[in-house]
Amino acid sequence: MSALPRPAVGPGSRYTARAATTRSRPARHTDVAALARTLTPRDLWLARMLHEHRVLTTHQIANLAYTSLRSAQRRLRTLHQHAVLDSFRPLTQTGSAPEHYTLGPAGAAVLAAHTGCDLASLGWRPSHTGRIAYSPSLGHDLGVNELLTRLAAHGRTTPRTALSLWLSERSCARRWGDIVRPDAYAHYREGDRLLPFFLEYDTGSQTLSRVAAKLPGYASFAAAADVRPALLIHTRTASRDQGIRCRLAAPARELNLYIATSSADFTTTSPWGPWWSPIGPGDTRRTTLTSLTARWSQLGPASALEPTDADTTLTLPVPPLPPEAEAEA
Repeated sequence: MSALPRPAVGPGSRYTARAATTRSRPARHTDVAALARTLTPRDLWLARMLHEHRVLTTHQIANLAYTSLRSAQRRLRTLHQHAVLDSFRPLTQTGSAPEHYTLGPAGAAVLAAHTGCDLASLGWRPSHTGRIAYSPSLGHDLGVNELLTRLAAHGRTTPRTALSLWLSERSCARRWGDIVRPDAYAHYREGDRLLPFFLEYDTGSQTLSRVAAKLPGYASFAAAADVRPALLIHTRTASRDQGIRCRLAAPARELNLYIATSSADFTTTSPWGPWWSPIGPGDTRRTTLTSLTARWSQLGPASALEPTDADTTLTLPVPPLPPEAEAEA
């Protein structure tokens, strides 16, 4: 089987194509109504998370919602058996990839029932998992989700720390797509300090000029909404990071944007740490996410986050962590 298009470096660079699920399921039809006595609040939360963020690996789900990898694997197998989840495991050139989970047909039907819509309105199709497995953007999507799941999971073990909000690229486009289209928007909180930020996850596939061309949109957003979230740009390597910083220094200063950059050379396991270097006048040494809030006096959360009459259960933000009642399960 020939390899599909994939990033030259970074998450997904080693993936080759295989979109088949790795586990068999009973041929019988899943009774969606019967799932009402089977699915827990955490299961429903996970279905919403996968609807929002498309794909999560076993390890990402375990970090967010379980106390051990084994307990996560056991429950995920059960949800796969009931078709609440679909899964695939891409081939790699070396070693093996973890199981990748997506929303399954029964999970989609449950979410549709919760909101009183049909599967077409939900945006789910029978080809849903295959399209994700074969997508050239799989590595990019996994990179975004890995960065933010680590920030969210950090809050489970660190008092007064939380990723209190996490919007996917699709949710960002629904709210602000006429001005900006970031890869994610999030709120990271530590104590009394809040860092609202847009995330641009750079895999190195775009030219530096194209990266710079996104900045006027963020400046227009800040002017129109009279708020100024930070813009975090995460790159694959330190050398790419330096190239972006040199290219963006002048426009960032002219547009008065709050920008900080880092790369996977630093943030692999602790993206909240002292790895982020601000662009602009003043001290540009690497610092933590929360320390950035002290540098930027006009920092503020984005607009259009309050629920409206047009919102449904599925358009409201999904909590990055599951219900606390199951935290020890």
